[in-house]
Amino acid sequence: MTDPKYDVLCIGNAIVDILARAEDDFIVAEDLQKGTMHLIDAERAESLYAAMGPAIEASGGSAGNTAAGIASFGGSAAFIGKVADDQLGDVYAHDMRAIGVDFDTARLVGGAPTARSMILITPDGERTMNTFLGACQALGPADIDETVVSDAAITYLEGYLWDPPEAKEAFRRAASIAHGAGRKVSLTLSDPFCVDRFRAEFLGLIRDGTIDILFANDSELRSLYETSSLDAAIAALAGDCPLAAVTVGAEGALVVGRDGVKKVPAVPVDTVVDLTGAGDLFAAGFLFGLARGLDNVHAARLGVLAAGEVIGHVGPRPATSLSDVARQAGFEI
Repeated sequence: MTDPKYDVLCIGNAIVDILARAEDDFIVAEDLQKGTMHLIDAERAESLYAAMGPAIEASGGSAGNTAAGIASFGGSAAFIGKVADDQLGDVYAHDMRAIGVDFDTARLVGGAPTARSMILITPDGERTMNTFLGACQALGPADIDETVVSDAAITYLEGYLWDPPEAKEAFRRAASIAHGAGRKVSLTLSDPFCVDRFRAEFLGLIRDGTIDILFANDSELRSLYETSSLDAAIAALAGDCPLAAVTVGAEGALVVGRDGVKKVPAVPVDTVVDLTGAGDLFAAGFLFGLARGLDNVHAARLGVLAAGEVIGHVGPRPATSLSDVARQAGFEI
């Protein structure tokens, strides 16, 4: 097996985030469930945008944020995701390439516009996402570049891809190519509602060996195993997946492997400003560490460092070089 060109290939929804602060009363008035992701149509996207306060725009999307984090660590990353041939598509492509991520997916011409997510940030830093998928839903098997997948040590897929049928087939094709090349495949469960929609299929992917490395937060994992007990969910997960990382908010993360469960504490953060991207950046640190040969616990330490950086400011991607953050914490990468 040849040495990989990329540490990680991230495949997911290419979304421009529109972020605004909001009070809890606004979340209630708009009939939203705080802290989750809601899929919305174009009409709802326009009405919510009109109702929300002043906003900033930033390229996002779960897997895209992870790719940005890997690049910030000094890693080599590629991204596959669908944008339209429009202004937001230009913005997204520019932002990815400007940070050193390879992004060459063919654009959608004559179809839906580039996806956008209205993200409402409440005073506690929690984010409530309202996503119009647009061009994302056009991602299909033809967009999966076999050479790029084969050249990545780890292919990372977001659970949100399981919503559009064509993207689901792209997901399966990428996993098959990666394993055929002797590489690893990783999945993030993305959101408790996403798990509710596809629980049986996600469990099938984990149990049949399609997934080598799983990411989840505590809510997603409890939803996956339909239990209120995190300990019970962890015990079930240990029997199903060779390696998993479970984030547990301010407590940090749990690494679940064949050698047991290891706890990695969170890094102290003066003020939690915006939780958008916390899980995505944790995944970036963990995957980068694994790709560079770190053990599971040290990889998870990179994950919590990255998550700690991103929750200290508005926006889903690093504002500070994560390679500098890692070096200041004693890592040699």
